[in-house]
Amino acid sequence: MRFTIYQESRRGGRPNNEDRIAYSYSRDALLMVVADGMGGHHYGEVAAQIAVQALTDNFRSEAQPTLADPFRFLHRSLLNAHHAIIDYTVQHRMKDTPRTTCVACVVQDNVAYWAHVGDSRFYLLRGGEIIARTRDHSRVRILVEEGMITEAQAAVHPDRNKIYSCLGSPTAPEIDFSRKTPLEHGDILLLCSDGLWGVIPESQIGTALTNANLELAVPWLLSDAEELGGHRADNLSVVVACWEQSYVEEASSIISTQTMALGEVTSRLDEFGRDPAYKTDLSEDEIEKAIAEIRTAIDKYNFDK
Repeated sequence: MRFTIYQESRRGGRPNNEDRIAYSYSRDALLMVVADGMGGHHYGEVAAQIAVQALTDNFRSEAQPTLADPFRFLHRSLLNAHHAIIDYTVQHRMKDTPRTTCVACVVQDNVAYWAHVGDSRFYLLRGGEIIARTRDHSRVRILVEEGMITEAQAAVHPDRNKIYSCLGSPTAPEIDFSRKTPLEHGDILLLCSDGLWGVIPESQIGTALTNANLELAVPWLLSDAEELGGHRADNLSVVVACWEQSYVEEASSIISTQTMALGEVTSRLDEFGRDPAYKTDLSEDEIEKAIAEIRTAIDKYNFDK
């Protein structure tokens, strides 16, 4: 595999960042994840951390160097995260469960597979055009699909942030899956939280990322979203990759997995409470305790290869 990848998360105008992002890759498979801890629910950042950590842990275990069944991997990993969040809630005797949306994408054998819960989105861009994207699990999306409101009305609808499926809810999550989608040279795979797509028009996203240096274009998009969101801007997070099919014209920012060992996996996942981007008032001892509790909740649902 050969690809360029970039990820970044910002607090926006919120006191804390409840989003979590990660990517992992073996010699022959790539995983990208964005989780948006839901505002209004305690410990949304914990739910999001459990989601991305469960997916990356399972990927590390199963991608040797490919996944036997990417859709099955996504389904079981998301369900495992859901149950781990509920267990964390029971352990802490919370009145309400932490909850999170989540979108994840796997690429192997030059084919993309993605799944999502809630309104964190996946976009596939080709030649500056969005050729595929996820369908939000939101009440407003249903109104649009039933022809009761327009896309423009949906963008300012007071219920636009109300979703009916998430990880951690007392009811089982509704998980939507893509089709197997072959990739072409130069395709852009974008996963993001609603802090970005909620304020930046899709046409602008496509234009900004086409034939662009991701390390320059993505921060510009995030800054633009922060400015448009103002002092109440939501957390905003992105994991984006540009897919390559050739091993020529090497560049320092391009990841090539050609020389990786069969069982080797590389991950980029910030540990809970360690990254300044995710502001927390917890002490070091409290962070260590939270990390251990998250690990315990996840390990219970780790599945064998």
